[in-house]
Amino acid sequence: MIGQARPVVLLLARIAIGVIFLVHGYQKFATMGIAGTTKFFESAGIPLASVAAPAVAVLEVAGGLALILGAALPIAGTLLALDMVGAIVFVHGASGFSAGEGGYEFVLALAAASLAVGFTGGGALALDNVLARRRSPESALA
Repeated sequence: MIGQARPVVLLLARIAIGVIFLVHGYQKFATMGIAGTTKFFESAGIPLASVAAPAVAVLEVAGGLALILGAALPIAGTLLALDMVGAIVFVHGASGFSAGEGGYEFVLALAAASLAVGFTGGGALALDNVLARRRSPESALA
């Protein structure tokens, strides 16, 4: 039973975490704009804010899409987790743990979820799994 549920559960987790990152990245372009995001990054003391703001926005959109599609999962999961570590260090850490008070609780959960999804194979319908099957010697012999 657990073995049968695992691919579906990983698919659902991938999509949920991916959508969260996709929306957060999209907001940096559409709602705040890169100029607004840069101003916020500057106020938070993030180094090279004019470079970091568009880089983080692109990472969150592309990384979110990668999670949703199940593509390059270890890379996407690691980069998104590092993104969240930066958010903890520069934005949320000083506010303590509770997300309700601006703390790092939610951001830490996103970092952990990104790593978990990134390093568990992605589950059902993950492009990484489809591509791995196509490249495996066993599938070439079949």
